[in-house]
Amino acid sequence: MTGYRTSHRPERALATVLFTDIVASTEKAAELGDKTWRDLLDRHNVVVRAEVERFRGRVIDTQGDGFLMTFDGPARAISAAHSIGEALNPLGVVVRAGLHTGEIEMVGDNIAGLAVHIGARIGSLANPGEVLVSRTVKDLVAGSGIEFEDRGTHALKGIPDEWQVYAAI
Repeated sequence: MTGYRTSHRPERALATVLFTDIVASTEKAAELGDKTWRDLLDRHNVVVRAEVERFRGRVIDTQGDGFLMTFDGPARAISAAHSIGEALNPLGVVVRAGLHTGEIEMVGDNIAGLAVHIGARIGSLANPGEVLVSRTVKDLVAGSGIEFEDRGTHALKGIPDEWQVYAAI
């Protein structure tokens, strides 16, 4: 009644977002049939969740054959992405991954914000089996021993500016 109004600001945190998705999943589903595809997808989900836990990440969301995860450090996220790919090889599943580090908005159990969109767009550029990262991620892990190959600058759909992208190898 008296006093002043406070504006509600969403809770924000610095995090590394990691997106993975299965390469050619629609073709694989058509080849295998619904039951076999569902079984494979279930095994994929178990593997991804185990690797995320192993590297102290958090699964935020899954959609079909894709995962959105967060990590408190970019080097750990890169390691998790590579480990997920290696762990899925025996299943005949190939994933692509994209990472970006930035401020995210905490929305209940979910996340939002430009950093999430950037990570998703970078992931969409990845080739089968590739782990792509933003320049931000590369700069943050300087001295870690992780090596990178330049993949050029890209316009990311809906994101201002050009973005330098690297493959973490």
